[in-house]
Amino acid sequence: MTTPAVESPRSPHRSTQGEAPRRRRRTGRWILLSLAVLVAAGAGTTYWLYSGLNGNIQGVDIDKAIGDDRPEKLPTSGQNILILGSDSRAGDNAALNTGKVAGARSDTALVMHIPEGRTEAVAISIPRDTLVTRPECAKSDGTTVASAKRVMFNSIYGQVGPACVVKTVEQMSGIRMDHYMEIDFAGFKGLVDAIGGVTVTVDKDIHDKSSGLDLTAGTHRLDGTQSLQFVRTRHGIGDGSDLGRISLQQQFMLDLLSEIKQQDLLGSPTKTYKIADKLTAALTTDAELASLTKLAELGRSLNGVNPSSMETIMLPVSYDKIDPNRVVAAEPQATELWKALRDDSTIPESAKKSPATGG
Repeated sequence: MTTPAVESPRSPHRSTQGEAPRRRRRTGRWILLSLAVLVAAGAGTTYWLYSGLNGNIQGVDIDKAIGDDRPEKLPTSGQNILILGSDSRAGDNAALNTGKVAGARSDTALVMHIPEGRTEAVAISIPRDTLVTRPECAKSDGTTVASAKRVMFNSIYGQVGPACVVKTVEQMSGIRMDHYMEIDFAGFKGLVDAIGGVTVTVDKDIHDKSSGLDLTAGTHRLDGTQSLQFVRTRHGIGDGSDLGRISLQQQFMLDLLSEIKQQDLLGSPTKTYKIADKLTAALTTDAELASLTKLAELGRSLNGVNPSSMETIMLPVSYDKIDPNRVVAAEPQATELWKALRDDSTIPESAKKSPATGG
């Protein structure tokens, strides 16, 4: 088990660059990546596709690791998928200029909720700096880690593993996660390179020594490495916090969607295979999903969901009173948000407003 990384404090109080529409500015790039996997998986299951991709996928037995200590699956709850973007610096990721800290963390976390029988979906982004209560969890070696309060959310992955992240989210929300999906840095870079790059436009110069991104104002064609720098940039824009960079991630997701649509990549079996090969090599799922057949079934069940109409909301958070460099779930907004998802009801506008905005 890797040692959890220690991060230097960073202030989330300065303003972000630009403003995106209220409902769409808070998200992570991993929504699109997961949907791309599902669509690619649903494109066909001929033997050559299956044999080439199926062995790439890694599985984690979430049910065994958590046991019965989980919320009840409700008839109204639709499908709920926890999507993590992991930032391990090991293996292929070591060459991606993503930092020199040890271990692995969940760089981005999203709860994707798909109401039963509908074409709409909503994604709830959990800020990585959120302080949470980590429940008692079992590690992969069978040992137990005691519950702890005021743990930074993105440290749980490295401390205990993905099953504990799932358990933490379930206890925060009261919602049972039907599935788990994780993709790492190398998978993100490979996707962009597989489609030949993504075009982005920025209205101000961005110079971030930490991520390595160096862009002048204007339009640029980014390769995989540059795209990774773009979505990880914090210090070159706004307040230098995780909250501040979310607008860039949102912009890139839309630009990537446009690129895929313009090139009709998923309409070409050859290009589909190339994309899916890059993604599945970097994909970890729950044990139930860890095959191309199961991913294809899930993909077909989500066929009617249009990513461009997906509502994206950041979990409402406020600055922590003890450590202003961290945030905590804002109440009663967070409780109202999770309740609406559990009941499959309309999310109140008040539950979408976060006191901590990065501004």
